[in-house]
Amino acid sequence: MNTLYPFKFQPLFKEKIWGGRKINTVLGMDFGDLPNCGEAWVLSGVENNETEVVNGFLAGNQLDELVEIYMDDLVGSKVYEQYGDEFPILVKFIDANEYLSIQVHPDDELAQKRGLGNGKTEMWYIMSADEGSELISGFNKKVNQKEYLDHLKNKKLPEILNFEKVTAGDVFYMPAGRVHALGPGILLAEIQQTSDTTYRIYDWDRVDSKGRSRDLHTEEALEAIDYNVYETYRSEYAHLKNETVEVVNQMHFTTNIIHFNKPLMKNYEELDSFVIYVCVEGSLNVKYDEGTVALKMGECMLIPNELKQIQLLPHTDSKLLETYLL
Repeated sequence: MNTLYPFKFQPLFKEKIWGGRKINTVLGMDFGDLPNCGEAWVLSGVENNETEVVNGFLAGNQLDELVEIYMDDLVGSKVYEQYGDEFPILVKFIDANEYLSIQVHPDDELAQKRGLGNGKTEMWYIMSADEGSELISGFNKKVNQKEYLDHLKNKKLPEILNFEKVTAGDVFYMPAGRVHALGPGILLAEIQQTSDTTYRIYDWDRVDSKGRSRDLHTEEALEAIDYNVYETYRSEYAHLKNETVEVVNQMHFTTNIIHFNKPLMKNYEELDSFVIYVCVEGSLNVKYDEGTVALKMGECMLIPNELKQIQLLPHTDSKLLETYLL
């Protein structure tokens, strides 16, 4: 019987009004005839947006089919018990050539109350940023709903939002409820709950080539927004080499950063979960009992739960985001 192995997937490319060309020019992906590409979905079980395996004997199968067939051998018994045939994590690369809309996502409770499935908590790892690039994360002071609506109505919402200058290597955890937006010049990797629910609250008065503005979700967003202010919005972590460094640990996923230039052994015997590797720098081989699979910057790999011993063999100085569920 064929055993499971590290899976790679064919990306799904999304044209966006704010997208650019870096998914091609920096990450080397061919997004065809699209005039721009804002997002590459590299691991997705979102309905009608499932990514397809490109390597090994299961090439051609979609992620949802793998979960349905292999169940806890693929995702882990605890994960399968909680999520069933739905794969719980979505991984994207995002290229912001202009400001994204200012938006917010509902949490699980609100999303389920509205019949939307999961909420959407996410994290961003900044792969590259032009000089002076910034993003929006939360408010710069505590506000109430009336203050928020007044600023929104008068097109002064940015005045109460928290702007952060960013550089490569920065991490931002974006829990559901946090108002946020990416600014121009940022290329990042995003790890998030499997959900495509976004409430767009302000779109910079932008219109498309036909003079149409995108829909806003003012009323839907009101109950979703966290109006508090926080001491810090950046996720600080230790910049160590050849070690696994935890950067996000919360109920929807745990993500570590592995910056390494020599072989590393990974033992997942105590982990009852799949593991996702997102390569954000360099290139490497991922070795397991039955063989080796190559991984390079801009690619994502799914390690099935049944594979417990993995060796990471870097070709050069490399960085991985390592994600799983606890």
